[in-house]
Formats: sequence, structure tokens, C-alpha cells
Amino acid sequence: MTSEHGAGEPGARFGAVLRSYRKRVGLTQAELAARAAIGVRTVRDLERGRAARPQRTTAVLLADALGLTGAGRAEFLGAARGHPASPASVPAPAPAEPPPVVRLPPAGELIGRDADVDELVDELARPAFDDGPVARERPGGITLVGLAGVGKTVLALVVAHRIAAAHPAGVAGIVVTDGSTAGEILGGVAAVFGVGRPEDLPARLAGRSAVLLVDAVERSPDAVADALSWLRGRVPHLRFLATGRHSVGLPDERVRPVAPLVAPPAEAGATAGDAAAYPAVALFLDRLARVGRTPVGPDEVAAVVTLVRRLGGLPLAIELAAARGRVLTVAEILDRYGDRVLDLSRAAASPPETVVSLRDAVAASYRLLNRAERDALRRLSMFRHRWSLRLAEQMLADGPTAGTDVVHVLDRLLALGLLSVRGTRSSRFRLLDVVRDFGTERAAAKGELSGFRRRHAAVLADLAQQVAPDLVGGDLAAAAARLDDVAGDLGAALTFAAGDDPHTALRIAAALPCWWRFRSREVTGRQWLRRLLDDPRTADADPAVRAWAHAGLAQLAPEHGAGPQERDAARAALAGFERLGDPAGQVTAHLLLAVPNPGAGGFEQARGHAEAALALARRHARLRDMAVAQHHLSWHEVRVGDLAAARRRLAEVERLARRCGEYRLRAAALAASAELARLDGRTEDAERLGRRAVAELDAVGLAAPNHRRRVLATIGLALARAGRFAEAVAVRDEWDAGAASAPCGALAGAELPGSGFPGAQAPSERFSAALLDGGIAAGRGKGARAAACFARAAEACTAGMDPRDLVAALVGLVSSTPDPEVRRDAYARLTELCAATGTTLLPWERAGLRAAGALSASEVPADDPDVA
Repeated sequence: MTSEHGAGEPGARFGAVLRSYRKRVGLTQAELAARAAIGVRTVRDLERGRAARPQRTTAVLLADALGLTGAGRAEFLGAARGHPASPASVPAPAPAEPPPVVRLPPAGELIGRDADVDELVDELARPAFDDGPVARERPGGITLVGLAGVGKTVLALVVAHRIAAAHPAGVAGIVVTDGSTAGEILGGVAAVFGVGRPEDLPARLAGRSAVLLVDAVERSPDAVADALSWLRGRVPHLRFLATGRHSVGLPDERVRPVAPLVAPPAEAGATAGDAAAYPAVALFLDRLARVGRTPVGPDEVAAVVTLVRRLGGLPLAIELAAARGRVLTVAEILDRYGDRVLDLSRAAASPPETVVSLRDAVAASYRLLNRAERDALRRLSMFRHRWSLRLAEQMLADGPTAGTDVVHVLDRLLALGLLSVRGTRSSRFRLLDVVRDFGTERAAAKGELSGFRRRHAAVLADLAQQVAPDLVGGDLAAAAARLDDVAGDLGAALTFAAGDDPHTALRIAAALPCWWRFRSREVTGRQWLRRLLDDPRTADADPAVRAWAHAGLAQLAPEHGAGPQERDAARAALAGFERLGDPAGQVTAHLLLAVPNPGAGGFEQARGHAEAALALARRHARLRDMAVAQHHLSWHEVRVGDLAAARRRLAEVERLARRCGEYRLRAAALAASAELARLDGRTEDAERLGRRAVAELDAVGLAAPNHRRRVLATIGLALARAGRFAEAVAVRDEWDAGAASAPCGALAGAELPGSGFPGAQAPSERFSAALLDGGIAAGRGKGARAAACFARAAEACTAGMDPRDLVAALVGLVSSTPDPEVRRDAYARLTELCAATGTTLLPWERAGLRAAGALSASEVPADDPDVA
């Protein structure tokens, strides 16, 4: 049968009148039925002439729903009773040119999607075909994919309304229902474009551009694919914008994942305005206001940022959490749901097609994966933050996922909106937070969690060991950045493995000391290494791993004044490397032991280790290690007062550093040369080299605050000694400005001596400031103030610092204090220090003591060549 069957019968004549009036007012059959409070099937059968004339009551309800009055109402009711209608009385057919938007719901409010809207409008506002070669490259349609609740439908509606004016044949939309057939979908498309049959669409559109919005394609994916394929073949000027949990699968389709809203970083601004600049926070605050909450106070901003980050920026999660604001504060929402985001849900009375909980939303997409893809998702859920393709391959390299095409898996997860990809660095993949939580939950339910976490720890251990060799030398910053990308995963892997797999935990910790030091995490790193080395379960660990772990302990300890406590660790490392025949390890251990132990002497032993390191490095042509050893030995030359020998060694450091491209070591050597020039009385050279050192340290990224300020102190002391006090005060002001800056990483490379002990922490801010203040005051003849400053500098010196720092403070104190008792005590401490450390006072220091008249003849021992 055709749709014209029975056209001459009374029922068919009334059907034509009814259809004409309905289209005239712009209603669908379902909307008319709803207005008239009758069944949609009744309207459909009446229009098709498949039903007898309507009952009088039904005809009156339809006339009321159509808003008919006067002659039009009389003619309509007459047609319902079977009276023939005159041609003049039959309403004119619907206009041939429908309005640009055909049957689209309101767009609604959209927060934080401006860039997405602009890009989609730019693509879809252009017709499918126009003049020029580029036109035919446009996709037949775009499908927005992502989790339920990510905002696909609202985004599509906003775009559809924005592009309406650009498509003369109209922009219309349909919603796919569960179990729909291709025929039913095509019938719906025909209806929203105002024709009775799909076959009428080509004539209706007449080659003019149009766009069809198809919402929820996952409800009947095969039928949608068949229907759109049919439309694309017969109505090529009709493009589509679809939404769903997965793509349609057409050849000319472009898939666009819809990511959650951008959430603020953990360190986001302290004010609500700062936080609201991030779309996820803006949405949360908007929804919170809708439930009647007053604006958040300053004390709630941190909780808002933390909560929104935990919700992963997913709009559905944000709205569900904000709805709790009716009875809970933000802090209470965070406390109650922060660790169980998947439990957030709607009220039980929600419509059946509405997503009830976040767990349901993720589960719906999870069910779209095949068995291997689900297993891969559960494994990848062990990563806490961003990860690389290489890490994913390693994570999936065993068990049922062995041999899996990881690129295909990631592409599939991305196509379903379960995965985000950001940036161009290697670690750019990340499962959405709620997806990761769901995957972890499923792994626990299947009894896989412990095994997956062990695998995750092993993968991170492999990465740490791979990166460790690059954490010294010119590749340091790039290598540290690779570990920064997975810092959260390193911490999680270390924490888990310390209890479940201590051998793997030791592998991780033994590879990280240089990174810990570069990022100023020395105390944390030392605690991990000590805990794992003391664990009896690691006694049979790989000897090389244990040796490097001991070396790491010795490397990190001086950073917080604990160097003397880890001498045994350095010795254990050296013994282990000697047994293994590892020259690189032996050089490292010798350099660690080249740091003198001021509490127990051993300065000559330390020098012997530096010389042994130099000999080994020369034997194996290790240029960088040769430079580092020479740097150590230059400090020993300064200690015994041989400044000429120190200059020669530092010149060798610069030469070797240039050969091996180690610019950080070269910059540190330049800083040491500036200090050496100051000690030698070459004040202009000290200033010049100091300024160069600051510039080069900044350029290579080595200027940690303490180290930079120590170089400024060198410059300021040289200027004060030259009598250029105004310039010295200006340097002191520059020092203060640097002290106000945010702290950054510590000096890279444990073997760099800087201007203090080899490998020791740069002098504290208190010491540098006090010494500089004392030098300026002494030069200006303000003895009491100078003495007070030098006393503070002496107090700031710790056992882990360069003894020459304490010598400088004590010499200044002895030379400037007017108090004989203070002078006597300071001098006694000075002579004891020189004897214990083998430090030789420089000629200008001895001359300064004598010229100041600080010591009487009776106070100078006859056998003391330094002060006699």
C-alpha cells in the first residue's frame, strides 16, 4: 500500500485536513497528541486515513489543541463529521521554506565549552558542498563521544542553534530510543523535516544544505548507522551531528571526544574568583547557587578546588555533588564523597532513561569494550596520573593482554571518551578520574588488584632505572622532567612495593637520589632508602641495587647536615662496587667519601678518595668524573691555602666541562672561581666572575636560591673589601630580593662542591646574610655591629658546612669584637677548628688579625704560624 490509499474516502480527507493544520502550527504528531490528551497512535492513524472519522469528543480535543476558532474551527469539525470542505476553506499547506531550526529543543546553558563550540560551529556552519576543492574533504558528519554526563547533548544543541542560519533547508534533531529500527529512525527524520516519508527528503531539501542532530546513538547503534548511511547516499547535502558513548562508524564520519571540563591545579588561586576562572569550578559554583547556597567563603575555596579536581571535571559528577549543597557544606561534601565519587547518584524518582549514578555512567561505556579491552582498562587504572605509550605497553606486556596492540586499545578508549590526551610530551595519556576509580574497583572485585599493583611498581622501577644515568650531566633537567611526569605514580608504586614487594621498592628508591636532591626532597629520599636497606627482606636484593642505594644515602645525607652519619653507607657502596668491578660506581663512592668528616677529622683521607676518583676516571676516560674530582681537589687546595693550585684545578674543570658539554659543572666552577678570587684579594675579578657565574647559573637552570645568594655574598664581600660600600649595599638589596622569590630545586649533582664542602648543602641564608652584613659593617668601621653579624654567621654554621665558612665568621668576629672575653673564646674556637680540619689561614686573614690589634702578644702562641 501507498500513503495515498483511500485518499477519496472521508477518513482520508479528514486526515489531510488534520495534517495540514498540524504542520501549519508546527507541531509533531506526538506534541499534538500530548496537547489533546489522546494517544499518538490515534493521531497517526487519523492522518494516514487508517481510522474512521473521529468521535466528536476527539475532534473537539484536537481543535482545542490546534487553537482553532471561528470559521476554521467550524470547517475542521465539519470535516471530522464527513462534510466536504470547500477548497477555500482548507488551510494552505505548510510553507515550502521551513524556518531555519526545525523542531529543536532549547539550547540550554553551557559553561566552559567556548572553544569546543567555536570549532564545531566553524566546521558545521559551512555546507557539505560548495565551490572549491576543499569542500569535498569535509566530513559527512561529526559524532561527539564521551561518558554519560560529560555534556555531549547540551554542546550539540548549542552548536545546532548557532549554525541554523547557515543552512537554508533547516537544522533538525531526533532522539534515538532503545530498540529503534532504521525505518523508525528514518521516519522520525522525515517528520522533523516536515515530510511524510524518507523518500520525500530529497525533494524537500532540494539540494540545499541541512544538518540533522542525532542524540544517543548508542541506544540503537546498528539502526542509526543504517539510517545515516541511507541518508548520506540519497541526501548528500544533509550532514549530521551525533552524540553517543561511541561513534556511528561511517566512513565519512569525524569522531570528536568530549573531555571533562578543565579543573584547577592543586595550587590554584586562594580566592573564589581565581578558582572560578576554571570551567569546572564555575559550573560547580553555578549549580551550588541554584540549590540556594550562599556564595562560598574564602575558607571554602581550597575545599572547592580539591573536590572539583577529585570529580575530574565531569559535569554530571559536579552537578550531583553540588546538589548535596542543599544540606551539606562543601567541606562535608568532600569528606563524604571525595573517596567514593562513583557513589554519587540522582534521586530514585529520576526518569528511567536518566543516568542514576556515576558508576552506572562508566559501567555503560565499560560494557562497550571487548574482553581484552576491559582487561587493559583495569590494568591501566593503576596509573594515577599521566603516562606514556611506552609505560602502557609495559603494563600490558604480561598475562591476557600480552601481545595486545596498545595503540588500538588507546584509540578505542579515546573513541569512547574514557581517555584524555593532552600535550605533546611522552606522558600525555590519562584515564578520566571516575574511569580510573571504576577500573580499580573492578580489578579489586576480580581479585586482580594486588597483581596489577605489583606490575605497576615493576614498570615504574624499570623507568626509574632507565632514567637514572641521565640525572647527572647536561641531560639532568630533561631526565628530571620525565620523572616529574610520573611523580605521583612513583610515590604510589614505592608505597605499595615497600610492603608487598620490597625488592622492587629498593630498585625504585636506589634510582631516585639525584632526582630527590634536584627537587629538594632529600629528607624523604633518605628516609625511604634507610627504611628499605634496613628491611631484612632486601638483604638478598641485587648487590648492584644495594650498592647504589647505599650511595644514595650518602649522597642525600649532607643536604640536611647528616653527612657524617652516612659515612658507613658510602663505605658500603664503595665495597659493593669494588666487588662488582663497577668503575662508575667506584668513582661515585670515592667522590662521596671525598666529602670530609669535620667531626672526626679525615680530611687527608677525603683528599685521598678524591685523588682515587680522579685516577679511576682518567683510566676509564670518564671526562665528567675527571672534572668533578678536580673540583673536589680544588677545595682541598683552598683548605691548605694553596690558591694557585686551586686556580689550576678549576681551569682544568672548565676545560673538561666544555669537552663533555657539562655546562652546569662549568657554571658551578665559575662560581667557585669567583670565591677563589675573593679569597685571593682580587676583588675586581671576584665581582666580574661572580656576575658571570650568576648569569650562567641562571642560563643552565642551576641557580637554586641558596647557591645564587652565596655567589651574591661573594660579590658583596669583595666590594666591601675594596671599599665600595654603596655597591655592596646594593648587592645586599639584591640578595634580599632573591630571598623573597619562590624556592626552587637544590643544586643538581651531589658531587658539585659549590663554595662549600664537596656535595654539601650551600651555606644557609642566615649565614650568607650575616657574613655579608658583617663585612659591610666592618669595612665602615662599625665594630660592634660587625661583631654581632659575624657572631650570627658563626652560629648559623652547622657540622655539614664548609669549615672555611666558619673560619671566615670567626676571623671576622675576633677582628671586630670589643669584648675581650668574646675575642678570646672566638680565637680558641678558631685555632681548634684550623687544627681539626687542616685549614690554613690565608695571609690577608692573618694580616687582618694583627692589624686590628685584636690579639696581644701574650695571646698569640709562639708556635702558631698562622697568627704569629
